Amino acid sequence: MAEGTPGNPNGPIRVLLADDHPVVREGLSAMLESAEGITVVGQAGSGEEAVVQAVALRPDITLLDLRMGGMDGVEATGQILRQVPGCKVVIVTTYEDDSDILRAVEAGAAGYLLKGSSRQELIDAVQTAARGETVLTPSLAGKLFRSRTVEPSPLSGREREVLRLVGRGLTNAEIGAELFVSEATVKTHLLRSYRKLGVSDRTAAVMKAMEHGLLS
Repeated sequence: MAEGTPGNPNGPIRVLLADDHPVVREGLSAMLESAEGITVVGQAGSGEEAVVQAVALRPDITLLDLRMGGMDGVEATGQILRQVPGCKVVIVTTYEDDSDILRAVEAGAAGYLLKGSSRQELIDAVQTAARGETVLTPSLAGKLFRSRTVEPSPLSGREREVLRLVGRGLTNAEIGAELFVSEATVKTHLLRSYRKLGVSDRTAAVMKAMEHGLLS
């Protein structure tokens, strides 16, 4: 019997592919279509198109490239999960940067695979995600563990103030006005925070600082 999704145990796992390289999409599609119980229902060439296709097709799994022109895979992940409840997103990428792994997982991705993964690893990942379990290439599991367990460097008082205001949704200009400093100074504090926390954007910085109790 074909392996189905949790909500449709007798049906195939419906997959949407999103990558800005057509040859990559075709390769992934060929590997998945060769597996019993998996069907590729659509392809997208950008993050924006992936969101539109996901809303229209309601796939069980979206395999999403991390870095595409325009909307990246992390932002697309968040939008797909908000607009298509029940859909699982698995990031498939060539990149292994710690901050990218953390951003993808924190955005709600069910897994993170490298494009060099084998056909069977790809199929297993889709089936695992469809069961509601987390998918992570073994070489990346240690990286994610280290990024979550290594204590970040202490933040200065002003860096904590800036991140608290970021957490309230303020822009850099609004934070500068609140703290009576220039917008450039705010950016400097944010960049220092990123470096200390091992992240690459403001949302991840706030989340990691909160996780380690640095904003209390």
